[in-house]
Amino acid sequence: MTTRALQAIIFDFDGVIADSERLHLRAYQDVLEGEGMPLTDEAYYARYLGYDDVGVLQTLARDHGVALAEPRLQALLLRKGERYDALAAQGEMLFPGAADFIRLAAAAVPVAIASGALTHEIEDVLDRAGLRPLFPVIVGADQTERSKPHPDPYLEAFARLQSACGRALDPRRSVAIEDSKWGLISAREAGLRTVGVTNTYAAGEIEEAAEIIAAGLHALDLETLDRLCEA
Repeated sequence: MTTRALQAIIFDFDGVIADSERLHLRAYQDVLEGEGMPLTDEAYYARYLGYDDVGVLQTLARDHGVALAEPRLQALLLRKGERYDALAAQGEMLFPGAADFIRLAAAAVPVAIASGALTHEIEDVLDRAGLRPLFPVIVGADQTERSKPHPDPYLEAFARLQSACGRALDPRRSVAIEDSKWGLISAREAGLRTVGVTNTYAAGEIEEAAEIIAAGLHALDLETLDRLCEA
C-alpha cells in the first residue's frame, strides 16, 4: 500500500513494543524493599507507570513522606537499572506481532520512539530483535528534562524525525501509538494523532485520550492509520 495521509509513526516502547512493564515493576520492588517506599502492583499501574525512573522514585518518596536526597536517588536509580538489565537478559520481551508491524511501518513511513525507558534499555531490546536499524530516532527518558505526560518526549522525537528524513512533517498526519493515558496526553499535547493499545490498560481507561483503540500492534494496519490522518 502507498499511504496517502499518514506521514510518520512515533511509538511508545514499554507496553507497546516491549512487554517490559512487569520487569520494571519487579526491578522497582526488588530495589525498594526495606527503603520505606513499598510499591504494590496495583499502585504502580494506577499511579506511577507513566513516569520515567526519576519521576517514579520522586513521586513514590513524596507519597510515602520519605526524604530522597540526590545521592540516595542516584544510588536507587543505579540499582534499579542493574536489576532491570538482569531481568531483561533472561528472555524475549517483544509483544507478539510487534516486530512484523514495525517492519511494515518502517518500510512505508519514517518511524521513531518516544519513551519513558532509558535509551540504552530500548536499544538493547531492539538490537536483540534486529529492529534497531529501522529507527533513525529514539528519544529515551534520559534525553528530555520533562517526561510524559508533558509533551516534551514527543516534541523532541518529532523534531528529530523531521531532521532525519530531511523534510517537513505534519503532526496531524503523524501518529503516536501508546498504552497509557499519560502517554496519550503527552502525544496529544504535542499535536499528534493518538492510537491507544490495550496491552496494559483496558479500553475504558484510555479511550478518552485516544482516537483509535486497538488490542496491540498485531491488530493495527497502515490503512487504519491512513484513514485516521485523513480525518
